Amino acid sequence: MLSWSLTSTSEDQTRLIGQCVGECLAEPLLILLQGNLGAGKTVIARGIARGLGVAAEVPITSPTFTLMNHYCARLDLYHFDLYRLSGPEDLRDIGFDEYAYGRGVALVEWPEKLEDPHINGLWVDVCAMDEHRRQLTLRGIGRESTAMMMGLEKKLKSAGFDIVHPVPKK
Repeated sequence: MLSWSLTSTSEDQTRLIGQCVGECLAEPLLILLQGNLGAGKTVIARGIARGLGVAAEVPITSPTFTLMNHYCARLDLYHFDLYRLSGPEDLRDIGFDEYAYGRGVALVEWPEKLEDPHINGLWVDVCAMDEHRRQLTLRGIGRESTAMMMGLEKKLKSAGFDIVHPVPKK
């Protein structure tokens, strides 16, 4: 497992971080966005969509009431919002596994509803530090997400972000 964090000082920077994630995606991946209401999960989702090539005129909104939005891009994006989900059994009804482990990128807001904190994928925890600043902690579980994170780290550093690696546990 690979993990590191970085700080965004504005909504534009948060969107840029998401865009860098989208640009680094070369194969299907499950991305899990955690954070309180208003932390910036949908802002990151917008950036990921743009980085994947979703046209600028296509609005990227959180699918709170529809459960999933599909966006066509170089890798199709399936954007889920599980906030209103009553339990993981509801996911079977919509064929979640086909999207999460299919040919596109599955982006999940409120992955806590999946009730499994060890699912392979790219976990992004968004924490609001104040009105504008966000602490983003990225954790790659599984080979695909770890490999993508190594390229993402280089891209974010070249964009001027400071990456903070956790201190190894003794």
